[in-house]
Amino acid sequence: MTGTDAPLPPDVLAHRLMDVFDLVGPLYRRVLRTVELAAPIEGLSVGVRAVLLLLAEHGPMTVPQMARAQALSRQFVQRMVNDAAALDLVEITPNPAHQRSSLIRLTGHGRAAVSAASAREHALLRQVGGELTDADLTACVHVLTQMLELFDNVDVN
Repeated sequence: MTGTDAPLPPDVLAHRLMDVFDLVGPLYRRVLRTVELAAPIEGLSVGVRAVLLLLAEHGPMTVPQMARAQALSRQFVQRMVNDAAALDLVEITPNPAHQRSSLIRLTGHGRAAVSAASAREHALLRQVGGELTDADLTACVHVLTQMLELFDNVDVN
């Protein structure tokens, strides 16, 4: 193991992770703003887009399941589901496994809207430079996953 491959001591690690936090916040806000500015194309808010993407990736889910998956409050997710339902992007159906928690499913219109939004975002992300490698992205995902796990116990409700 070379010097750059060795795990960092906790104090050094904490300082380096602060560098990550310092980048993630502005990046997140800029991405949200970019999505908001482009939202009129599909008629999606950032919150509705997040719900649609989650349903496209995982299939029908309940509001509590979506809230846990996104670390958001159930109330916020419910508002986004209501907004999506009003736009005919999702349908709310009975849940055979739980009477009080309906299943939320994408409609054809919702699938088309999230597909168009994802395609537009994919085209935008193709412009990222820096000659990034698969190893770079694997390391980035690993670091962010470790950071996220630190805060798994945070109650968002």
